[in-house]
Amino acid sequence: MRFPREFYAQPARDVAVQLLGARLVRRLGPRRHAVGRVVEVEAYVGPHDLACHASHGRTARTEVMFGPPGRAYVYFVYGMHHCVNVVTDPEGYPAAVLLRALEPLEGLEARTSGPGRLCRALAIDRSLNGADLRGDELYLEPGDPPRRVRATARIGVAYAGAWARRRLRFFDADSPHVSRGKS
Repeated sequence: MRFPREFYAQPARDVAVQLLGARLVRRLGPRRHAVGRVVEVEAYVGPHDLACHASHGRTARTEVMFGPPGRAYVYFVYGMHHCVNVVTDPEGYPAAVLLRALEPLEGLEARTSGPGRLCRALAIDRSLNGADLRGDELYLEPGDPPRRVRATARIGVAYAGAWARRRLRFFDADSPHVSRGKS
């Protein structure tokens, strides 16, 4: 059972926390799936958030963020890594949740801690930018929420000034699959 469309129309921070424990499913072939439990996310809460790509306005790269909620926003960073985000909030308001780490459940042999590794392990690239997360290729479904959730500052956004210190990174405090330190 996939999340309903209304689930994604909530504020990014709320969706981020509720995605912990969800199952990310990637169809890799007719009878082949990769499945992981979401254990780490970061919320990017809109154009006023200086760490959010939409803080620089509407561009070809960020167009998906302005579209309907429940879509994948996939971008390429540092010339080597893809990152996948879940578009949130009402249509027209650019906000998203970065999926940072998964606990491998099925069909995943490679490490999935870190957004680049997660995308590599699930064969997620820009061809999935704008994909409907209620479709068949890539989707999220409810799972088992963590017992303990921690919130810390996001990783790698020092350029965002005071926004870099906001506690918008959430993770399963009991998971060994979190991408970086738990402090």
